[in-house]
Amino acid sequence: MSKQKVWFITGASKGMGLEITKAVLNNGGKVIATSRNTETLLEKIADYKDNLLPVKLDITNETAIENAIANGIAKFGQIDVVVNNAGYNLLGNLEELSDAEFRNTMNVNVFAVANIIRSVLPHLRKQKSGHIINTASMMGYTSYPANGSYSASKFAVIGLSEALAQEVAPFGIKVTILAPGTFRTSFMNEESLHVAKNKIDAYNLEQQVELFRGFDGKQLGDPEKLAEVLLKITEMENPPLHLPLGSDSYNAIVELRKNEQIELENWKALSLSTDFK
Repeated sequence: MSKQKVWFITGASKGMGLEITKAVLNNGGKVIATSRNTETLLEKIADYKDNLLPVKLDITNETAIENAIANGIAKFGQIDVVVNNAGYNLLGNLEELSDAEFRNTMNVNVFAVANIIRSVLPHLRKQKSGHIINTASMMGYTSYPANGSYSASKFAVIGLSEALAQEVAPFGIKVTILAPGTFRTSFMNEESLHVAKNKIDAYNLEQQVELFRGFDGKQLGDPEKLAEVLLKITEMENPPLHLPLGSDSYNAIVELRKNEQIELENWKALSLSTDFK
Protein backbone atom coordinates (compact mmCIF):
# COMPACT_ATOMS: atom_id res chain seq x y z
CA MET A 1 0.00 0.00 0.00
CA SER A 2 1.36 3.41 -0.92
CA LYS A 3 1.42 6.32 1.49
CA GLN A 4 -2.00 7.52 2.54
CA LYS A 5 -3.55 10.11 0.29
CA VAL A 6 -5.36 13.39 0.85
CA TRP A 7 -8.83 13.40 -0.73
CA PHE A 8 -11.02 16.38 -1.68
CA ILE A 9 -14.64 15.17 -1.78
CA THR A 10 -17.76 17.18 -2.63
CA GLY A 11 -21.22 16.28 -1.34
CA ALA A 12 -19.60 14.48 1.59
CA SER A 13 -22.42 14.69 4.15
CA LYS A 14 -24.70 12.04 2.67
CA GLY A 15 -25.06 9.23 0.15
CA MET A 16 -22.08 8.11 -1.85
CA GLY A 17 -19.99 11.09 -0.73
CA LEU A 18 -20.41 10.13 2.93
CA GLU A 19 -19.54 6.49 2.28
CA ILE A 20 -16.43 7.48 0.32
CA THR A 21 -15.40 9.84 3.12
CA LYS A 22 -15.84 7.13 5.77
CA ALA A 23 -13.97 4.54 3.71
CA VAL A 24 -11.00 6.86 3.17
CA LEU A 25 -10.82 7.76 6.87
CA ASN A 26 -11.16 4.12 7.94
CA ASN A 27 -8.29 3.33 5.58
CA GLY A 28 -6.06 5.92 7.25
CA GLY A 29 -6.39 8.60 4.59
CA LYS A 30 -7.15 12.29 5.04
CA VAL A 31 -10.24 14.05 3.72
CA ILE A 32 -11.17 17.61 2.88
CA ALA A 33 -14.91 16.94 3.08
CA THR A 34 -17.10 19.61 1.53
CA SER A 35 -20.81 19.98 1.99
CA ARG A 36 -23.50 22.61 2.33
CA ASN A 37 -24.15 21.14 5.77
CA THR A 38 -20.99 20.31 7.73
CA GLU A 39 -23.00 19.92 10.96
CA THR A 40 -24.71 16.86 9.49
CA LEU A 41 -21.36 15.53 8.34
CA LEU A 42 -19.78 15.89 11.79
CA GLU A 43 -22.77 14.16 13.39
CA LYS A 44 -22.13 11.15 11.18
CA ILE A 45 -18.34 11.14 11.53
CA ALA A 46 -17.48 11.88 15.15
CA ASP A 47 -13.89 10.60 15.11
CA TYR A 48 -10.89 11.18 12.83
CA LYS A 49 -10.67 14.89 13.65
CA ASP A 50 -6.95 14.98 12.85
CA ASN A 51 -7.54 13.50 9.39
CA LEU A 52 -10.78 15.31 8.55
CA LEU A 53 -11.27 18.91 7.44
CA PRO A 54 -14.99 19.66 7.05
CA VAL A 55 -15.59 22.62 4.75
CA LYS A 56 -18.95 24.30 4.28
CA LEU A 57 -19.04 24.90 0.55
CA ASP A 58 -21.42 26.11 -2.12
CA ILE A 59 -19.83 24.43 -5.13
CA THR A 60 -21.41 26.97 -7.49
CA ASN A 61 -19.28 29.73 -5.90
CA GLU A 62 -15.88 29.85 -7.61
CA THR A 63 -14.22 31.98 -4.91
CA ALA A 64 -15.46 29.61 -2.21
CA ILE A 65 -14.01 26.68 -4.15
CA GLU A 66 -10.61 28.35 -4.36
CA ASN A 67 -10.68 29.05 -0.62
CA ALA A 68 -11.68 25.49 0.23
CA ILE A 69 -8.81 24.07 -1.81
CA ALA A 70 -6.34 26.56 -0.31
CA ASN A 71 -7.49 25.74 3.22
CA GLY A 72 -7.22 22.03 2.55
CA ILE A 73 -3.67 22.34 1.25
CA ALA A 74 -2.76 24.60 4.18
CA LYS A 75 -3.88 21.87 6.60
CA PHE A 76 -2.68 18.71 4.85
CA GLY A 77 0.05 20.00 2.54
CA GLN A 78 -1.37 18.61 -0.70
CA ILE A 79 -4.34 17.04 -2.47
CA ASP A 80 -3.98 13.66 -4.17
CA VAL A 81 -7.52 12.61 -5.10
CA VAL A 82 -10.41 14.86 -6.16
CA VAL A 83 -13.89 13.32 -6.12
CA ASN A 84 -16.53 15.47 -7.82
CA ASN A 85 -19.48 13.69 -6.28
CA ALA A 86 -22.08 16.38 -5.47
CA GLY A 87 -24.97 16.43 -7.89
CA TYR A 88 -28.43 17.83 -8.61
CA ASN A 89 -31.30 15.73 -9.93
CA LEU A 90 -34.18 17.42 -11.76
CA LEU A 91 -37.12 15.72 -13.45
CA GLY A 92 -39.02 17.54 -16.17
CA ASN A 93 -39.75 17.22 -19.86
CA LEU A 94 -37.87 19.81 -21.90
CA GLU A 95 -40.94 21.93 -22.63
CA GLU A 96 -41.71 22.03 -18.92
CA LEU A 97 -38.25 23.17 -17.79
CA SER A 98 -37.61 26.84 -17.22
CA ASP A 99 -34.33 28.37 -18.31
CA ALA A 100 -33.41 28.91 -14.64
CA GLU A 101 -34.12 25.27 -13.74
CA PHE A 102 -32.04 23.95 -16.63
CA ARG A 103 -29.18 26.32 -15.85
CA ASN A 104 -29.21 25.30 -12.18
CA THR A 105 -28.73 21.67 -13.19
CA MET A 106 -25.78 22.62 -15.39
CA ASN A 107 -24.31 24.96 -12.76
CA VAL A 108 -24.16 22.21 -10.12
CA ASN A 109 -23.38 19.20 -12.30
CA VAL A 110 -21.04 20.75 -14.90
CA PHE A 111 -19.73 24.24 -14.18
CA ALA A 112 -19.00 23.51 -10.51
CA VAL A 113 -17.03 20.42 -11.59
CA ALA A 114 -15.08 22.48 -14.12
CA ASN A 115 -14.35 25.19 -11.53
CA ILE A 116 -13.10 22.68 -8.97
CA ILE A 117 -10.83 21.05 -11.54
CA ARG A 118 -9.54 24.42 -12.76
CA SER A 119 -8.76 25.49 -9.19
CA VAL A 120 -6.99 22.29 -8.15
CA LEU A 121 -4.97 21.61 -11.31
CA PRO A 122 -2.13 24.08 -10.57
CA HIS A 123 -1.42 22.12 -7.38
CA LEU A 124 -1.65 18.71 -9.06
CA ARG A 125 0.58 19.83 -11.94
CA LYS A 126 3.17 21.16 -9.49
CA GLN A 127 3.36 17.86 -7.63
CA LYS A 128 3.15 15.91 -10.94
CA SER A 129 0.54 13.53 -9.60
CA GLY A 130 -3.12 13.26 -8.75
CA HIS A 131 -6.34 11.45 -9.60
CA ILE A 132 -9.52 13.30 -10.58
CA ILE A 133 -12.69 11.22 -10.25
CA ASN A 134 -15.76 12.76 -11.87
CA THR A 135 -19.17 11.30 -11.14
CA ALA A 136 -21.28 11.03 -14.27
CA SER A 137 -24.10 8.47 -14.41
CA MET A 138 -25.47 5.67 -16.55
CA MET A 139 -27.74 8.51 -17.74
CA GLY A 140 -24.65 10.22 -19.10
CA TYR A 141 -24.67 7.51 -21.75
CA THR A 142 -28.38 6.94 -22.27
CA SER A 143 -31.43 8.99 -21.33
CA TYR A 144 -35.12 8.62 -20.55
CA PRO A 145 -38.20 10.88 -20.71
CA ALA A 146 -38.14 13.76 -18.19
CA ASN A 147 -34.40 13.28 -17.64
CA GLY A 148 -33.12 15.59 -20.37
CA SER A 149 -31.44 18.22 -18.19
CA TYR A 150 -29.82 15.67 -15.86
CA SER A 151 -28.60 13.54 -18.75
CA ALA A 152 -27.35 16.61 -20.62
CA SER A 153 -25.25 17.55 -17.60
CA LYS A 154 -23.85 14.04 -17.20
CA PHE A 155 -23.12 13.67 -20.93
CA ALA A 156 -21.18 16.93 -20.52
CA VAL A 157 -19.19 15.54 -17.58
CA ILE A 158 -18.14 12.59 -19.74
CA GLY A 159 -17.02 14.78 -22.64
CA LEU A 160 -15.22 17.18 -20.33
CA SER A 161 -13.46 14.29 -18.59
CA GLU A 162 -12.36 12.58 -21.80
CA ALA A 163 -10.67 15.78 -22.95
CA LEU A 164 -9.25 16.42 -19.49
CA ALA A 165 -7.66 12.97 -19.31
CA GLN A 166 -5.63 13.73 -22.46
CA GLU A 167 -4.73 17.24 -21.29
CA VAL A 168 -3.33 16.21 -17.91
CA ALA A 169 -1.72 12.86 -18.72
CA PRO A 170 1.68 14.51 -19.43
CA PHE A 171 1.68 15.77 -15.83
CA GLY A 172 1.12 12.35 -14.26
CA ILE A 173 -2.51 13.13 -13.42
CA LYS A 174 -5.16 10.43 -13.92
CA VAL A 175 -8.87 10.82 -14.62
CA THR A 176 -11.72 8.38 -14.03
CA ILE A 177 -15.37 8.85 -15.02
CA LEU A 178 -17.75 7.03 -12.70
CA ALA A 179 -21.07 5.97 -14.21
CA PRO A 180 -23.15 4.68 -11.29
CA GLY A 181 -26.47 3.05 -11.88
CA THR A 182 -29.05 3.21 -9.10
CA PHE A 183 -27.42 3.18 -5.66
CA ARG A 184 -29.28 2.97 -2.38
CA THR A 185 -28.92 6.58 -1.24
CA SER A 186 -31.38 9.44 -0.69
CA PHE A 187 -30.96 10.66 -4.27
CA MET A 188 -34.47 9.58 -5.30
CA ASN A 189 -36.41 10.61 -2.21
CA GLU A 190 -38.68 13.64 -2.00
CA GLU A 191 -35.95 15.83 -0.48
CA SER A 192 -33.37 15.21 -3.21
CA LEU A 193 -35.47 14.60 -6.34
CA HIS A 194 -36.39 18.01 -7.75
CA VAL A 195 -39.32 18.41 -10.15
CA ALA A 196 -40.04 21.08 -12.75
CA LYS A 197 -42.54 23.65 -11.46
CA ASN A 198 -44.31 24.21 -14.80
CA LYS A 199 -46.04 20.86 -15.30
CA ILE A 200 -47.88 20.34 -18.59
CA ASP A 201 -50.73 17.83 -18.35
CA ALA A 202 -50.04 16.31 -21.77
CA TYR A 203 -46.70 14.91 -20.56
CA ASN A 204 -48.03 13.33 -17.35
CA LEU A 205 -44.84 14.17 -15.47
CA GLU A 206 -46.23 12.89 -12.18
CA GLN A 207 -46.19 9.34 -13.56
CA GLN A 208 -42.45 9.63 -14.23
CA VAL A 209 -41.88 11.18 -10.80
CA GLU A 210 -43.70 8.33 -9.09
CA LEU A 211 -41.67 5.83 -11.10
CA PHE A 212 -38.41 7.35 -9.90
CA ARG A 213 -39.55 7.73 -6.30
CA GLY A 214 -40.60 4.09 -6.43
CA PHE A 215 -36.93 3.12 -6.74
CA ASP A 216 -36.11 4.80 -3.42
CA GLY A 217 -34.82 2.18 -0.99
CA LYS A 218 -34.85 -0.52 -3.67
CA GLN A 219 -31.80 0.50 -5.71
CA LEU A 220 -29.41 -2.29 -6.68
CA GLY A 221 -26.16 -0.54 -5.79
CA ASP A 222 -24.42 -0.65 -2.41
CA PRO A 223 -22.70 2.72 -1.66
CA GLU A 224 -20.20 1.06 0.71
CA LYS A 225 -19.03 -1.22 -2.11
CA LEU A 226 -18.73 1.78 -4.42
CA ALA A 227 -16.47 3.47 -1.87
CA GLU A 228 -14.26 0.37 -1.70
CA VAL A 229 -13.92 0.44 -5.49
CA LEU A 230 -12.67 4.02 -5.34
CA LEU A 231 -10.02 3.05 -2.80
CA LYS A 232 -8.87 0.34 -5.20
CA ILE A 233 -8.68 2.44 -8.35
CA THR A 234 -6.71 5.22 -6.63
CA GLU A 235 -3.97 2.67 -5.94
CA MET A 236 -3.81 1.52 -9.59
CA GLU A 237 -0.99 2.59 -11.88
CA ASN A 238 -3.40 2.66 -14.83
CA PRO A 239 -6.95 3.13 -13.53
CA PRO A 240 -9.94 3.00 -15.90
CA LEU A 241 -11.08 6.14 -17.69
CA HIS A 242 -14.68 4.89 -17.98
CA LEU A 243 -16.06 2.90 -15.06
CA PRO A 244 -19.73 1.86 -15.00
CA LEU A 245 -20.74 0.84 -11.48
CA GLY A 246 -23.60 -1.56 -10.88
CA SER A 247 -25.07 -4.25 -13.08
CA ASP A 248 -27.86 -1.92 -14.24
CA SER A 249 -25.35 0.66 -15.49
CA TYR A 250 -23.04 -1.88 -17.11
CA ASN A 251 -25.85 -3.73 -18.88
CA ALA A 252 -27.56 -0.51 -20.06
CA ILE A 253 -24.34 0.85 -21.57
CA VAL A 254 -23.46 -2.45 -23.26
CA GLU A 255 -26.97 -2.65 -24.79
CA LEU A 256 -26.74 0.98 -25.91
CA ARG A 257 -23.45 0.34 -27.72
CA LYS A 258 -24.94 -2.68 -29.52
CA ASN A 259 -27.94 -0.65 -30.68
CA GLU A 260 -25.72 2.24 -31.75
CA GLN A 261 -23.63 -0.09 -33.89
CA ILE A 262 -26.75 -1.41 -35.60
CA GLU A 263 -28.02 2.13 -36.24
CA LEU A 264 -24.63 3.24 -37.63
CA GLU A 265 -24.58 0.35 -40.08
CA ASN A 266 -28.19 0.96 -41.14
CA TRP A 267 -27.40 4.56 -42.11
CA LYS A 268 -23.80 4.06 -43.20
CA ALA A 269 -24.48 4.98 -46.83
CA LEU A 270 -25.97 8.34 -45.87
CA SER A 271 -23.19 9.02 -43.40
CA LEU A 272 -20.48 8.42 -45.97
CA SER A 273 -22.27 10.28 -48.77
CA THR A 274 -21.24 13.76 -47.58
CA ASP A 275 -17.48 13.58 -48.28
CA PHE A 276 -15.95 15.37 -51.25
CA LYS A 277 -15.31 12.95 -54.09
